[in-house]
Amino acid sequence: MDRREMLAAAGSLAVAAVSASALAAEHDHHHHTGHPHQGLIESAAHCLMAGQACQAHCLELLGQGDKEMAACAASVNELLATCHALQQLASQKSKHLGKMAKVALDVCKQCEEQCRKHEKKHQTCRDCAEACAACAKECQKFAA
Repeated sequence: MDRREMLAAAGSLAVAAVSASALAAEHDHHHHTGHPHQGLIESAAHCLMAGQACQAHCLELLGQGDKEMAACAASVNELLATCHALQQLASQKSKHLGKMAKVALDVCKQCEEQCRKHEKKHQTCRDCAEACAACAKECQKFAA
């Protein structure tokens, strides 16, 4: 990973962190209104938070020369983009939610698979894998 890729990844992480704050605020709002997609919104938000921690951990290890984490970092990067979109569409009760849930289901499964390879060595990978599994379970309820 060269410096440009590292900076791009760090930028993505910063955007994701800001998104997590917005998700938390949105979560509080929806919790009180009984949103019909509440479980999906919450699982996507949890997946985002666990994914951000995993991505930061992967980047730290990659920066130390541990190339074993490259596939995990790439997978979690896709997860962050996907779960953000999933959360947004679920919050908006979008007519496209079913299609997005199907994509998110695949992305969550792929990320879980990558993180499981490192879960015995890295707690952040274990946490991300568990969040991915939970989000995939919620996605199955909506996938079209």
